[in-house]
Amino acid sequence: MSLKDSILQKAATYADEFIAIRHHLHANPELSYQEFETSAFIQDFLQKQGIPFIIMAETGVVGIIEGRNPSSRTIALRADMDALPIQEANEVPYKSIKKGIMHACGHDVHTTCLLGAAKILHELKGDWEGTIKLLFQPGEEKNPGGASLMIRDGVLENPKPAAIFGMHVHPQMQVGQVSFRSGKVMASADEIYITIKAKGGHAAAPHTTADPILIASHIVIALQQVISRNADPVQRSVLSITSFQGGHTTNVIPHEVKLMGTFRAMDEEWRYKAHVLIRNIVEGLATAMGAEIDLHIDIGYPTVYNNEMLHVVAVEKAIELLGTTRVEETEIRMGAEDFGYYSQKIPGCFYRLGVMNKEKGISSGVHTPTFNIDEDAIATGIAMMAWLGATANYPS
Repeated sequence: MSLKDSILQKAATYADEFIAIRHHLHANPELSYQEFETSAFIQDFLQKQGIPFIIMAETGVVGIIEGRNPSSRTIALRADMDALPIQEANEVPYKSIKKGIMHACGHDVHTTCLLGAAKILHELKGDWEGTIKLLFQPGEEKNPGGASLMIRDGVLENPKPAAIFGMHVHPQMQVGQVSFRSGKVMASADEIYITIKAKGGHAAAPHTTADPILIASHIVIALQQVISRNADPVQRSVLSITSFQGGHTTNVIPHEVKLMGTFRAMDEEWRYKAHVLIRNIVEGLATAMGAEIDLHIDIGYPTVYNNEMLHVVAVEKAIELLGTTRVEETEIRMGAEDFGYYSQKIPGCFYRLGVMNKEKGISSGVHTPTFNIDEDAIATGIAMMAWLGATANYPS
């Protein structure tokens, strides 16, 4: 039996086992950097399989599988583990048992698929060459991003991978499909925090105040010019103020207003130029209108960049495994992913796994209380990850 057929057969055979694992992970979600139970579960699984591992970034787990001629190539496979602060609305037997916490972004699926791939790759290690690093990563949902902490702790060294693959569920793509895209595929994401302090007072005497509500309103409107009058019109970029907090009654102009928002870009040079523009606009308006400003731009994840040559290899491998009709092109998204930290360091490929099935009523988006997947996707996800790990390589 060929390696491809062995992987497909094992993925189908083990599907029920790993669907059960997904149910366990889904029912027991943990927030970013608090994935202690999940980490222990992964460690126990790898230990039972005989796969050696080490701990990084406190809850991260890095497994190593060596095939024939281990030094010939090293490939990294990554899955994230953390959940979101969302109360689950799905009425399923494996519904989250933790109030206000839910695997609403599919990280339980990502972890499950990498565990399945690990089992298959370990069982078939005599049939492929090289070394595979299994990256079970914490904290994808929250700055500074678990990927940055794993890199800090040396996950891309000893041995250094030639390439890294990561997968994400896609609730708008039919189950059984996978999708890829070359080049920039996801945006950077920075958080904006602005505090405006100015003289408040009686709402009936606004002339005796500097009115931070009015100043904040001017800032919100002026910030829209960062993109509309400074960014190249063909360049994707988003600046949204998402929170305006100030005042508590009808007859008092407050002394303080707080704004929060997000800035996203597909170009790293423009990203940092925009930070300067944001600061100039906010500070200039505040000074002109008599306010003090506290501005903090929390620098988040970089753009996710899929290496062009690795993309070609990955698509070829996906077609070999699943056939042409099951491989699609991923759309560009302004969402962010800390996989971008890896892809800025080594050749990376971040691809999508279809989990939608409208006939079963499964189509809710990620980060919603009704997000779920058609679990037929599990076998596809396991097989795809195992196949890329066993056969793909960055062309030298």
